[in-house]
Amino acid sequence: MANETLIARLEQNLRQSRAARTRLAARLAELESEADIIRAELAEMDTLAGQTEAAIFRLLSNVMSGPSTPVGTTSVGELEIELQRRLAQAELSPYPSAPLRQSIPPVRSNIEAIDDRFFDRTIPQAATMILREAGGPLHVNEIYNRLLEGGFGFTGHNPTISIAVSLNRNSRFRKVAPGTFDLVIRDAAKAS
Repeated sequence: MANETLIARLEQNLRQSRAARTRLAARLAELESEADIIRAELAEMDTLAGQTEAAIFRLLSNVMSGPSTPVGTTSVGELEIELQRRLAQAELSPYPSAPLRQSIPPVRSNIEAIDDRFFDRTIPQAATMILREAGGPLHVNEIYNRLLEGGFGFTGHNPTISIAVSLNRNSRFRKVAPGTFDLVIRDAAKAS
């Protein structure tokens, strides 16, 4: 009798083990199918990232050297070559007051707000204050760093591009070198 009970328990354990294995095999098949879907989504995201990168290079080339980007430029490689060509041309700066090759200040990471004076300001309002305090032109990277120190909150993914576009569109500012802006009023004060 003890052997029959033991055999019955072992058979029950065997059935449970086989059922658990079947469930695990089905789950594995689901996960593999899901992995294939995720791989396809990743490939699509890579394509979108490449397109976004190309758009960023187009924007950067516009910000750094004017509004004309060659119409036929579509690949990231072509855009990089075009950007390098424009950077090389920037050495022969079209901006008379700019140095031949300016060093671009880095965008600092982990900047903590020192105060909140830019918390409720727009980019042009805060940039006006920053440029007045600086007493001269600043690169958008430095303006960005100082905006963060003043508690400015950015919502977009490319804040330095947002700054450059904002300042480019505002008549209070003038571009004095690639990615570098100053106040127009400063020129008027010097002229008088």
